Amino acid sequence: MRRDPARAFAAALLLVSAPAPVASPAAAARAALPVAVSDRYGDDCPPGALAPELSARLDRAVERTRQEAGVPGVIVGLWMPGRGCYVRATGVADTATGEPMQTGLRMRIASETKTFTVTAMLELVDDGLVGLDDPVSKYVAGVPDGGRITLRQLAGMRSGLFPYTADPDFVQALVADPRRQFTPKELLAYGFRHPNTFGPGEKFQYANTNTVLLGLVVEKVSGLSLADFIHQRVDRPAQLGRTLFPPAAEFPSPHAHGYSDLTPTGRTADATDWNPSWGWAAAAMISDLHDLRRWARILATGTLLSPATQAERLKMLPTGLAGNEYGLGIFDNHGWIGHNGSLPGYECVAVHLPSRRATLVVLINTDIHHRGSEPSTLLAKTITGIATPDHVYDIPPQG
Repeated sequence: MRRDPARAFAAALLLVSAPAPVASPAAAARAALPVAVSDRYGDDCPPGALAPELSARLDRAVERTRQEAGVPGVIVGLWMPGRGCYVRATGVADTATGEPMQTGLRMRIASETKTFTVTAMLELVDDGLVGLDDPVSKYVAGVPDGGRITLRQLAGMRSGLFPYTADPDFVQALVADPRRQFTPKELLAYGFRHPNTFGPGEKFQYANTNTVLLGLVVEKVSGLSLADFIHQRVDRPAQLGRTLFPPAAEFPSPHAHGYSDLTPTGRTADATDWNPSWGWAAAAMISDLHDLRRWARILATGTLLSPATQAERLKMLPTGLAGNEYGLGIFDNHGWIGHNGSLPGYECVAVHLPSRRATLVVLINTDIHHRGSEPSTLLAKTITGIATPDHVYDIPPQG
């Protein structure tokens, strides 16, 4: 059955040579991160690293779920200190040629981007340049009720601003021309034409509008483009050498092709070169298994932030979905800390389980739902149901 594009874009995804900015001494110290050799490559998982019976169970379950959900290709990485690791690629990276999926391919990471944008904003908090409880109107003019909406509420998805992805004109424009280049101001205009859906801080509502505004705040305060700031202050100190924020539809090779049914006819199309500018600070970035393994742990443990700011980030509040809470650009899903993402052609899950020091990354090359669920959720649920049955990642079907 064809998905309704408006509902698909509006659905919660919870449940991707300028001078350097001036950094505080604390920020400079945090930039010097040690790197263990075993962390440099996400596929550094020798044969036999996991108990053979567990590895075999995961092989069967991942392949069964992939085929049932109609996913062309899957990349999985699971690292569990004391038990071993499991890294696999299965299926195809290109349905036209049959090229097999490989663990080293780049993918679009969609809403995992939010974790980078919010981290950038929180670094400015650590630098003393912005305050979490500052009103957004202090930095960006024209935001409905912007004098009462704080940066904390934007990062926590509790602003009440209308999600621009739910605007029918936006959906029509995107589906009609998925290669169109959007500007942040154009995106916000689609949302600002609607009344706010509730008062600031009253409840949770997932909306790209919030993160796009935070991207503009970072640019205003730092004097850099968001892409440059994230590269200099997030990617570089975290040593994420294969992660980038493209200005438009650029997609360095090698990468997997992505497939989506968010088309005028509902037919599946190759969405590889569709322009992710429609998501900008909320959804435009690219990465791979290697970097996301490292990033999931850094994000959950707060390596780039002061302990006080990381503590603010991890103050989780209810989302209305059982077992799922949301902090500042980060969620807690049954104990797994991190984020997921979905945009036409690609989905990902990158999470860390602090109680086990375990990390899970799932990357797939489709966003076509299966029985109302995102296929990345189905795969993460399958894997954690076997590997960490007391902490099963799950997001209930939406709509």
